[in-house]
Amino acid sequence: MPVNIPEKYDLCVIGCGPGGFAGAMRALDFGKHVCMIEGGEIGGAGVMWGALTSKTMWELAKDYAVAAKTDRGYRAAGLVVDYQAVRDTVIQAAKEKQYQMVSQIETFSPRRWHGPGSLTFKRGWGSFISQDKAEIRYADGQQEEISASNFLIATGSEPRNFPNIETDQERVLSSDGVLHLEKFPKRLMIIGAGIIGCEYAAIFSNFGQTRVYLIDHMDRVVPYEDEDVSDFVSTSLSENGVKIIHSAILRDIIRRPGHLEVILDFAAGHSEVVEVDAALISIGRQPDFSSLNLEKTGIQCNTRGCLETDINCCVKDNIYAAGDVTNHPALVNMAEMEGRHAVEHMFGKIRQPLNYTNMSTIMFFRPAVAAVGLNEKNCQEKKIPYRVGYYSNLLLPRPIAMRSLNGFVKIIVTDDEEQKILGMRAAGPQVSSTIMSVAHFMDMDKGIRDVLKSVYPHPTISEGIQECLRLLIGQSVYKPFAFPDHLKIKIWHPEKGYTDVSCELMADSCVMRET
Repeated sequence: MPVNIPEKYDLCVIGCGPGGFAGAMRALDFGKHVCMIEGGEIGGAGVMWGALTSKTMWELAKDYAVAAKTDRGYRAAGLVVDYQAVRDTVIQAAKEKQYQMVSQIETFSPRRWHGPGSLTFKRGWGSFISQDKAEIRYADGQQEEISASNFLIATGSEPRNFPNIETDQERVLSSDGVLHLEKFPKRLMIIGAGIIGCEYAAIFSNFGQTRVYLIDHMDRVVPYEDEDVSDFVSTSLSENGVKIIHSAILRDIIRRPGHLEVILDFAAGHSEVVEVDAALISIGRQPDFSSLNLEKTGIQCNTRGCLETDINCCVKDNIYAAGDVTNHPALVNMAEMEGRHAVEHMFGKIRQPLNYTNMSTIMFFRPAVAAVGLNEKNCQEKKIPYRVGYYSNLLLPRPIAMRSLNGFVKIIVTDDEEQKILGMRAAGPQVSSTIMSVAHFMDMDKGIRDVLKSVYPHPTISEGIQECLRLLIGQSVYKPFAFPDHLKIKIWHPEKGYTDVSCELMADSCVMRET
């Protein structure tokens, strides 16, 4: 046995998704011996069934939709798309990332690496025996027991099932089963209009091979966002051919030999039966604790079915948790951040506390929508007086050049002398990159005038941020009075509600501060 293999590992990571992998690599940085246990796909849902595969499919669908356009001075002849070919490309992308992860694990395995620390990968299912011991069950029925000083639970999540409706992953799917389709369904019903549901509505409608129905029990899609953002997403999907059905609850799906009959009950009291070829259940995800035997450690889930952690991601003593199993949003970047922080804390290497306040998120709709910080709903709940500016991509040179005008920048700042940035929502091309600049400004607690000291490159999508901030202090190149539908500024106060000051910005007596 190589001398590098310890009798007791410094860390055992159960679950090799984004959070578990990131935590293991941080432990390797500290020269620790790590055992990584994964019974499913390495990379977890973040690689194989979720973020990477869905975004690969989104990119392919976006490119196809652009190629199919006929308003750019050219027309692609004989444009065809095959679902199996798309599926193969998506899986290839996922496997590229998986093999990168495996290559690194093998590089630092005890058989290869003779420096400080090591990575030992066990392909099996881990469960607790006690607070310092775990059992690994392998696919062939064999078992192995290991000891570790610390544990990181990073088993991720699984799609939430709809009561009394089986997802066979053939015609009735969860997001984990989309790649099981053999061809584009002619008619697809998506149950749930949250982020995942709207993303797949954008993907399948962009390919143009499927009639998409998007069903939700609320009266608007992505209901936690402000109404103007929600309306933007809804309008964009509808213009792309998606039929959105609000205030409807799925009662049943009846499987017929050649189709599905979906029974919907509406809040108004009536019901409707819709015939489709496939249905995608997208009503959220839930933590995956299958086979962990948490009771052996004295750990119990909270009322939401998650693990309760402290500010250092510690659940109990030497047991930590990261990613979808915790109370925080199920995001890859959050799982990685928590996995790294948990390991830093367990080995006494903490330099700064976790910061959840300015986490950027991207929603891959048609077009993509980026978010960071507070929205108007959040500000009003907290009774924070604010100013909000809205700047349409229709007035920006780069989107005009790209022939991609559907988008906007919306920035919220405090209604005081400092005018600190509270949050931003943006839609359109390249927002996944531009959003991070605003997140940095927010982390540095910067106000409008601090940000505007920099000169933005031209022509770029990022100029929308510059112009929206200029708009908020009455200095934008284009004026709301000339473009009232595309440039807007409002003030909100807890006592007064909204005040529209868009046209007042032209006057010297403007309520905005002079530089």
